Amino acid sequence: MRRLDLQETAAPAPGDLPFKSLYQKETYDAPTDDGWVLQVTRYRPVRQPFAQPIFGEPLMLVPGWSQNRHAFSSGPFVKHLLYYGADVHILELRGHGKSSRALQRERCEAEGRPVPTDLDWGWDLDSYFLHDVPAGVRAVKERTGRDRIVYLGNSMGGMLGYGYAGSHDDLAGLITIGAPSELGRGFWPLRVVAHLGPAMVGPLLDALFSAARGADAIRHGAASLLRKLRWLASAADRLAAEGSRPRDLRFRHVPMDAMLRGLASVASDRNLRAWEKVARHWTLMISPARVTADDFRWLLREGGEKEPRGVVEELARWIRGDEMKCYRTGYDFKAHFKDVTVPLAVIFGGLDRIASADSTQGIYREARSEYLLWRPVRDNSHLDLTLGYDIHQTCEDVKNLVEYAAARRARSRPRPVAAL
Repeated sequence: MRRLDLQETAAPAPGDLPFKSLYQKETYDAPTDDGWVLQVTRYRPVRQPFAQPIFGEPLMLVPGWSQNRHAFSSGPFVKHLLYYGADVHILELRGHGKSSRALQRERCEAEGRPVPTDLDWGWDLDSYFLHDVPAGVRAVKERTGRDRIVYLGNSMGGMLGYGYAGSHDDLAGLITIGAPSELGRGFWPLRVVAHLGPAMVGPLLDALFSAARGADAIRHGAASLLRKLRWLASAADRLAAEGSRPRDLRFRHVPMDAMLRGLASVASDRNLRAWEKVARHWTLMISPARVTADDFRWLLREGGEKEPRGVVEELARWIRGDEMKCYRTGYDFKAHFKDVTVPLAVIFGGLDRIASADSTQGIYREARSEYLLWRPVRDNSHLDLTLGYDIHQTCEDVKNLVEYAAARRARSRPRPVAAL
């Protein structure tokens, strides 16, 4: 049992503390080796008069599919970690949040270098695994002066963490929240989408965009012809503005940001209450009874991002092949689960259909961690664990693993040799 120092006081509840009293905030760069500049948002803890058992311990948080930093900050998740004293660093993957495509153009123009070759939605899961995650870990280590940090990944961010922990030795611990290690297992609707989507939806959208490009080219061609007849110039302008060109319309990404903002506009209290009645019998993504309406609407409005087609198609390939691989290098995540030896916590919602007991048990069976936690949170679905009322349970598990990792590091330090 830890003894409180005399100057420490009894800890108030996290909800009784102003969020901004717990941290100093900064944003810094995490450059990748393929030309992107990612952004890391740091919440540096402020020492409090009560015990903070993991004060100053660095955690790198990685959001999930189509999410940005608000996946962690929409609710009180970050606040609870700061309450324990964690040094929180949120990495935003390429094209997401502050790591935007616009930032790359701005930096490249200022530095006189070409934009990344995949800037026009040309990246995939391999890009995240090979470039973004290593850049984030490297940047957090440099910022904090640590040789090892704790990785905390949500959903897809956690899946990337399985691959990183199996192939690198610079993590102090790995925590995943709602992250399957066998994507699609036990959830047949997701498997159906993965099998039919690339075969039907992708080609259909390609055909529709091709037709739209053709129609747009015809419209601009007709406007150009009318402009040659001066008395029809006004009609030409109505067809297409002078100097404009046909748009290069292609299926490059899934506009999850627009979809989620549309959902936020109809997420009234009345509709959420109706959804709650349905969710009692069939839950998908979130349990309305376990989150506040305001936090949920904020996540929908601010937390969504466009996700490239390549990422979606690679996830579907993982499901179809019952695999987790980096296709550029051939690295097999599952084959290296046995190489995950750092302290590991796998946390999932008891009602989560994406990250369920069936789809998370693979990493639990194969990992060789001496500290190994595999635990569902009752009545929670996929998004609830970083947003809802039971955050305190999740953050308690995080705190326990980080404490263990810190003690493990302290034990491994060489003892100073006493002078004779």
